[in-house]
Amino acid sequence: MSENSTSTTTLDTTSMPVRMIRNVIDLLTHIPDSLIAFVGRFSVAAIFWKSGQTKVQGFAIDIINGEFQFGIPRLSDSVVDLFRDEYRLPLVPPELAAPAAAFAEHLFPLLILVGLATRFSALALLVMTMTIQLLVYPDAYPTHGVWATVLIFLIARGPGKLSLDHLIGRRFG
Repeated sequence: MSENSTSTTTLDTTSMPVRMIRNVIDLLTHIPDSLIAFVGRFSVAAIFWKSGQTKVQGFAIDIINGEFQFGIPRLSDSVVDLFRDEYRLPLVPPELAAPAAAFAEHLFPLLILVGLATRFSALALLVMTMTIQLLVYPDAYPTHGVWATVLIFLIARGPGKLSLDHLIGRRFG
């Protein structure tokens, strides 16, 4: 072989640490969207559910802390004042915003948790998140950004296989 000709065989000159990193990255790409969606659904549902629980009395469910109080939920005494004095939403009277938020913070997390109407529920909570971010707590963008990311994932990819939406989709196409 002359000095000017090149060999067609290439040697694997990639170092051992680089190969290991590539293997780990390859392994991580196999994390199923269904697992990500399930963890995201549980987490974002817990955030909004716990917030909704602060707005009602007579009804409490907190599986993690073991708190269970079954009764007819009613708006907490201070929640309308909270919407009037701290949240100050434009265009929506606090007497309407407070019960609507309490209802939404219970209904949509429950639907997301079981994976029913997940995309629509996530969209509703994304609108709520954006409202909170833009009109109530603009400095909380790191927290709201994480919430929005999970909600956008659920809107785009759906709830995954561990959901009622998936079962209904399989049953009815």
